[in-house]
Amino acid sequence: MANSYISLYVHIVFSTKERQAMITPDLQNRLWAYMGGIARENHMKALSIGGMQDHAHVLLSLPTTLPVAKAVQLIKGGSSKWVHDTFAGLQKFAWQEGYGAFSVNVSLLEDTIRYIENQAEHHKRKTFQEEYIEFLRRHEIDYDERYVWG
Repeated sequence: MANSYISLYVHIVFSTKERQAMITPDLQNRLWAYMGGIARENHMKALSIGGMQDHAHVLLSLPTTLPVAKAVQLIKGGSSKWVHDTFAGLQKFAWQEGYGAFSVNVSLLEDTIRYIENQAEHHKRKTFQEEYIEFLRRHEIDYDERYVWG
């Protein structure tokens, strides 16, 4: 084949270190926008970015040349550096080392976008920990809960 084509949509979920509530409402919109800029700079398409004070959800379309792990590294590393450089009071801000990456069928993109956009409403009923374990179970990922939270 002369060209490579890919349709790879990934819903990535990661938390702040020790799930500390460090993403204030004032920081959220700026941080989500900055993460979208990192995606754009690296030829990813961010379809939706959102989350809560202790975690982020990122729905990406990845290019043929970028593995999921590298995409996560670029977004987490770049956004963490930006927070440190931009907000003097958030020098302790950090992302947890791990992450979850879940494939999304093209037919479910709109549902996933709505899910990410409605995080505040969703988390009135469910904690981040409950949400994350549900993702692991729904995607049939083997895990040992002793090692999920670090």
